[in-house]
Amino acid sequence: MRTLNDMILADLIAARAEATPDLDVVTFEGGDERDDEIRSYAQLWSNANRLAAGLIARGMNYGDRFAILIRNHPEFIELMIAASLSGLVFVPIDPRTRGSKLAYTLNNSGCRGIVCADYSLAQVEEMRAQVPALEWIWLLQSGEAESGRIRSSTTDLREILEQPQAWVDMRLRDGEDPLQIIYTSGTTGDPKGVVFPNTRYGAATLLCSMLGIGADERPYTGLSLTHGNAQLMTLASALRLGQRAVFSRKFTKSRLWDITRKYGCTFFNLLGGMATAIYSEPLRDNDADNPVRFVLSAGMPFAIWESFERRFNLKILEAYGAIEGGMAFKPIGIGPVGSFGKPPPNLEMKIVDEDGNECAPHVQGELISRPVTGEAASVNYFNNPSASQKKTLGGWLRSGDICHRDAEGWLFFDYRKGGGIRHNGDFINPGFVEGVLAEHPKVDDTYVYGVPSANGAPGERDVVAAVVPSKGGFEPAAIFAHCRTKLEPNFVPTYLQVVTEIPKTASEKPQDRFLVEALSAEGAEVYAYRGARLERVSPSEFRADNMARQVQHGQVQSQMA
Repeated sequence: MRTLNDMILADLIAARAEATPDLDVVTFEGGDERDDEIRSYAQLWSNANRLAAGLIARGMNYGDRFAILIRNHPEFIELMIAASLSGLVFVPIDPRTRGSKLAYTLNNSGCRGIVCADYSLAQVEEMRAQVPALEWIWLLQSGEAESGRIRSSTTDLREILEQPQAWVDMRLRDGEDPLQIIYTSGTTGDPKGVVFPNTRYGAATLLCSMLGIGADERPYTGLSLTHGNAQLMTLASALRLGQRAVFSRKFTKSRLWDITRKYGCTFFNLLGGMATAIYSEPLRDNDADNPVRFVLSAGMPFAIWESFERRFNLKILEAYGAIEGGMAFKPIGIGPVGSFGKPPPNLEMKIVDEDGNECAPHVQGELISRPVTGEAASVNYFNNPSASQKKTLGGWLRSGDICHRDAEGWLFFDYRKGGGIRHNGDFINPGFVEGVLAEHPKVDDTYVYGVPSANGAPGERDVVAAVVPSKGGFEPAAIFAHCRTKLEPNFVPTYLQVVTEIPKTASEKPQDRFLVEALSAEGAEVYAYRGARLERVSPSEFRADNMARQVQHGQVQSQMA
């Protein structure tokens, strides 16, 4: 009998299904409209075997890729386990992704098939002709969209899960073979796929132990399982420790505390501006009456850190990490507020200037890291060795994040280097937004950039779309509606800035600073949605005495104080 290796996801679940088969390890809460979907270890293992058998019967060969384009459903986890068991590679894609970005991801990864839900089927069929290698579509019927009816081009996922029980022999040959490819946001060019070996996901299951989070905790998240945070910081450790994790299909700030009270959740994860969004909810008498002991945060704004803790009667466990690697954390009650901590004992981190020299305390530079043993850091971008080499130049992992440290070595995030705009925890590629805006018949020219977010989260940006309208009939509401149709929600501009021209250099490079100055000028024509209402924004919102705003697009024009 083969010895199980619990650093491999399929083996881990097989072992837990043997030891504690009936433990309700994951709950997908249904809210007021749906029943909860609960899975024990035994159910996860049973369903994963059915899915693995179905994938093999579909002709999926060892190492072949398939995409998962669904929200948080238990089938997502079962497909992950099935991939590990069958020696396949899954590619998680945010189900809001559409158009050219979706086609690019599928083509670049060479996916032979895709599992999507009824609410994302239309966008898959829309671009299917652009993905010639895509052979099959499995459809998860969520009941959330009429488009979920089975068509001749799709297979109902329920049919596979209702097949007689099948038990698949482990096909994975080596733990270093890939389990998944997670794509970056593509902030400075096309998105890159980060290859995750099976054993790296296994190592992620140890994160909670590293952070001092035990098996007696019950985590909650509404973050997407297509995102590394939910997969690595919530799911991985929950599966290892049996923490009985609770998931929502998507994050809803208005229901957050009701969910944690209902299920007795003791911690949850936050990214970027989510903390400010929660804090901006109206005060309630029972804000502090909840079971949450701490929040596992990435990017808690300094300005609300301590008041957030007091209001909701909890503590902040701040952490830093990137999908390519590198990690630091600030234990609860240790170190200065605002810091994301220090690296773990097995990792060396330092901050360097453009010449690679280590920066003195309080001097900004790029955060880089490598194993404390001195061996070279490694990153495997799928089919992109040059990008992999550039990311680990000199044996150090180049984060692309500009940070500083204090005299005691505590690390602080300042801003993101390069052309991306970090908005609500995601890095936005302005090129995708500009491409959609350029398609609109009433837009003659456009340029997208970022300004520091009104939510105050470190490194966060609001998205500004500067547009030169064509003559006649320009309607800002129509432009916003076009963006909502074509873009993921986080990519939809926060502000629409109407200008007569995009200021450019002689080499046709747009000049951000002139657009920023124009935001606060008298007569500026800037629009934004306040709830459901489209309003013209007062120039005073962008004046220096109201909010310190800086630009980030292509390169950072100035440093944060």
